[in-house]
Parts: sequence; structure tokens; C-alpha cells
Amino acid sequence: MPDAPEYLTQEKYSELVKELQTLKTVRRKEVAESLEYAKSLGDLSENAEYQEAREMQANIEDRIKKLEAMLLSAVIVKMHHSEVVGVGSTVSLMKEGASEKVTYKIVGSEEADLSQYKLSLNSPLGQALLSKRKGEHLTAKTPVGNVNYTIVDIE
Repeated sequence: MPDAPEYLTQEKYSELVKELQTLKTVRRKEVAESLEYAKSLGDLSENAEYQEAREMQANIEDRIKKLEAMLLSAVIVKMHHSEVVGVGSTVSLMKEGASEKVTYKIVGSEEADLSQYKLSLNSPLGQALLSKRKGEHLTAKTPVGNVNYTIVDIE
């Protein structure tokens, strides 16, 4: 079964391609050198530097595999204006009982960062927002219970 698509902006896609290149060239070489140095220290069974280098190597290889899979299934989204909420939309919401609206950009899970108001389409609120229109009311099922919102604007 193929991986689900990973929605990325062009900027994030480029950033991940650059990270992958760095991991495959610079970081792999650094870890190989660390392993060689650690091996030169002798007994590998009690060699903390060797164990640390092996762990670092495993982490780098895991990240490379994850990035390769993500980039293979990537769908580049363009920020767009639309009548309905979708990936790439910027949505202004009013939470029930709140006095100020909050604005989120709907992004793929790799780009999600609430501190920058980038909301994952896979989050409870992101899922509740998809395909909704300006003025619609929605309920997001969150870990703390249901939260009601009204869509104020979509860009």
C-alpha cells in the first residue's frame, strides 16, 4: 500500500531535499569517521564512543528513509484563494466564547507548527475545517472535549 500523500509547500519541499542531501553526504561521512575512530580505540563491547556513533548512524539512516518516502509521496500545494477550506488555505476562526479570532494556515503534517499558526490538516481542527465555507459553524473533537468554531474568513 503506498504512503498517504504528504502535503508540502514548495519551500518546505526544498528544505527537505536540502536536508536529505546533507544527511547523505556530510553527515554519513562524519559518522563513518566517528566509527573508524571509535574502532581504533579497541574493545567494541565496552566502547561508549563506538556505541554512540552506531546509534547516530542508525538515527541518520532512519531520517534518510523517512525523508525519501516523504519526498516520494509529496504533493506540492500552492497557497490559494478558494470558497472552501483546503490544504494551503488561510482560515480565520472565532472560537465559541472567545473575544478574538485566530488565523491558521492549513498545511501538511510535516509543516505543522502551532507557534507559527500552521495547523496540520490531520489534526482534529484541521479535519473539521476541510471543505467548510465562510460563515459555517463546526465542531472539533479535541482531547479536552468538543470545541465549537465559526469560520470568519478564508484566504
